[in-house]
Amino acid sequence: MTQVKQAGSVQVSTFWTPGDSLYGSVRRHLAEGFILGHFFAYLSRMKLITRWSLMQNIRSENVQEHSLQVAIVAHALATIRNRYFSGDVNPERVALLAMFHDASEVFTGDMPTPAKYFSPEIRDAYKRMEGEACRKLLSFLPTDLRPDYAPLLIPQAEDDVLWELIKAADSICAYLKCLEEIAAGNREFNRAKVTIEDKIKSYRLAEVDYFMRQFAPSFSLTLDELGI
Repeated sequence: MTQVKQAGSVQVSTFWTPGDSLYGSVRRHLAEGFILGHFFAYLSRMKLITRWSLMQNIRSENVQEHSLQVAIVAHALATIRNRYFSGDVNPERVALLAMFHDASEVFTGDMPTPAKYFSPEIRDAYKRMEGEACRKLLSFLPTDLRPDYAPLLIPQAEDDVLWELIKAADSICAYLKCLEEIAAGNREFNRAKVTIEDKIKSYRLAEVDYFMRQFAPSFSLTLDELGI
């Protein structure tokens, strides 16, 4: 039988027992009606989803690594805003939201930009599908944990300023991908670079302009040019 331990006011089922194989534990718990939480197993599959699928890539990029890079850049934008432009945003919160910003793609996949914005109808339908995917993902968490993760998957009005930075960071990361591919001799990304650069300029955010001037050019350099 499944052992149950008391942890504060919460009963915790002992999933792993000494000497038991993982497969044996899973079968035993399923037989006893134990409901597995698939939330994090689904999130781990972000590494299997390839971005830029319509373009020839020197190096492929998956959604999981992209999400981490967006989190790093979004954190930087928030920090730059606070340090240099009288901002008052939480860099850690920005980074956390950015980590989950493409989580819905474990169900929807990464839709290429030309297809996603082919028409207003397709754009709106895809936005609804993203919302449904996030709600489905939340359903794989224990009920008590869903309120903790819902704001990370479903944007809240109080986080609008933070999502503005995440959106900019997302575009910057796409631009950095273009720089890396072009530096490796891939002309496939030439036009995308120009389009994304214009999009970044349209944000008219001081911290974004600072990042683009101060940090973006380094992504075109070789390791020897970066120096040690």
